[in-house]
Amino acid sequence: MDIRAKSLCLLSVFAAAVAGCSSSGKPPAEDPNVFPSAYKDEILNTLTNLLDDPTNIRGAYISDPVLRTVGKDQRYTVCVRFDSRDANKQYLGSKDRIAFFYGGQLNQLVDASKEQCGNAAYKPFPELERLCQARKCV
Repeated sequence: MDIRAKSLCLLSVFAAAVAGCSSSGKPPAEDPNVFPSAYKDEILNTLTNLLDDPTNIRGAYISDPVLRTVGKDQRYTVCVRFDSRDANKQYLGSKDRIAFFYGGQLNQLVDASKEQCGNAAYKPFPELERLCQARKCV
């Protein structure tokens, strides 16, 4: 390799190194509104831990993720309706919950108001009704 080729190679390596150092050092900002592709699995896993008795759930329904205004921001939300049992194995009555997602991940699952889920387009959620038939539940 002659001197000119070595100089060109060294200049290329130096340019790449300088380009790598020129970034601000901050990771790119996370997009808070990534579509929650595994929303059903995340809701199932959360309810397994959240409910007093995650067995024999009946009347389970779920909506598709919808981007809506939450406070001043836009977030994906999912509405879930079901009738679960308490620790004494007594049914509590059908309840609506709303799941909030951030960056495609479940962030919060709380009781929903009529304004939040009253007009949701629910569809059957048989996975929730079978929640503990396929898993070992305590």
